[in-house]
Amino acid sequence: MYPFTNFYDALNRQSNTLVNDVEKAINGEYSAIDCYARLANMAPHKKEREQILEIRQDEIKHYQQFVQIYRGLTGMHPQPKITEECPGVYLRGLEFALEDEQKTVDFYMEIADAVTDPFIKEVFRRAAADEQNHAVWFLYYFSKTK
Repeated sequence: MYPFTNFYDALNRQSNTLVNDVEKAINGEYSAIDCYARLANMAPHKKEREQILEIRQDEIKHYQQFVQIYRGLTGMHPQPKITEECPGVYLRGLEFALEDEQKTVDFYMEIADAVTDPFIKEVFRRAAADEQNHAVWFLYYFSKTK
């Protein structure tokens, strides 16, 4: 007896997973955009503030790319929401950002590895590389401040 594989259902499951992952990525970027504006305002030095704002610009770019992907997959505009609250103390905010960026690297690489579309794959691989760079900056400022 040979099991029948319904490839249409398997494709839909993969698409649903991708849509959910892209939606989660959109919410994460939306939350980071808000948080990094707050962190920049708390930064004790101009150079740190400028670097955090540069990181925030990367997050805005990622957000826009993920929205484009989401709209291509669903035909709808996402309804982003803040999913993680940003700490109100600078040092705790740096630690929070550092940990979040590191987790995001893994998440984006998993998405890139799972998709077959070359555009989506490259967007998530590039975003993962940016997130790793952001984590290094946050680690530097965290170590320096601590």
